[in-house]
Amino acid sequence: MNIMVTGGAGYIGSVTVEQLVAAGHQVTVFDSLYKGFAAAVNPQAVFVQADLSDKAAISKAIADNGVEAVMHFAADSQVGESVQKPAKYFRNNIVNTLNLLEAMQEAGVSRFVLSSSAAVYGEPESTPIKEDARLKPTNPYGESKLAIERFLPWYNGAYGLRWASLRYFNAAGASEHYGERHDPESHLIPIVLQAAQGQRPYIEIFGDDYPTADGTCIRDYVHVVDLATAHILALDALAQRESMIYNLGSGQGFSTRQVIEAVRQVTGKEIPMKVGPRRPGDPAVLVASSERIRRELGWQPHYPELRQIIETAWRFLNKHEG
Repeated sequence: MNIMVTGGAGYIGSVTVEQLVAAGHQVTVFDSLYKGFAAAVNPQAVFVQADLSDKAAISKAIADNGVEAVMHFAADSQVGESVQKPAKYFRNNIVNTLNLLEAMQEAGVSRFVLSSSAAVYGEPESTPIKEDARLKPTNPYGESKLAIERFLPWYNGAYGLRWASLRYFNAAGASEHYGERHDPESHLIPIVLQAAQGQRPYIEIFGDDYPTADGTCIRDYVHVVDLATAHILALDALAQRESMIYNLGSGQGFSTRQVIEAVRQVTGKEIPMKVGPRRPGDPAVLVASSERIRRELGWQPHYPELRQIIETAWRFLNKHEG
């Protein structure tokens, strides 16, 4: 199948492209390199450097490469920044996705897999979170992802768009060739690993007064390779199904302090810490139930343990940035 991957030069997108190519698909990477990296573009993929604000460029990429399906990763995704700059998030995440959907509809492309987020839930009423839980985002990033999800059933009814929305929790880890290289980095595990490597003088914990056992936020970490596998399973399932929504996580929650301790164990390094204020819009606990995708699509994570995830990220960091 000919598949276009928006944000395919980014973290999760590049790992997914790697798996798509290995599975024999033809892949077009559509990425502005606004946050992605040219070095993360798979050499076996067609690369289109363009922005999703340019609908003509999207249409040309679809036509030139015979695109039959789209996996949509490109988005702004920083919770704190979204609170400070909501207009940026609504424009880049919502308006640009509408450009993409319109170009797909005009070209007759009818399969769409959305990279969504646990941020659509906000503060959960109970954990682990199931897909039918209340949807009440606490930040504009989550609101932007939820808005897109709400468009999709209407596109299905009007244009026959088959769609899957994958709400994942905290992506982490690395494949052999691709991993996290955000600039600046904002995700916890690579930040702690950078401190272990000596690239940072300390780790700042954003709040230690949450209603959790040690006062720090609890998150569910899922390996990026397992996320990529789920996207491919969802795409394949769209041959028979009209729509799907799935959570992707490990079902286990780890606090910020627990993650730091796990990195200490993996690396053997001491990691200085200091406590700072909370970040706006951060829920205290986000842990997924992924029972639905396990049951319906047979998804089975290959890296279910936090230590395994950290080990792959540590190897990547030392190989590519050491």
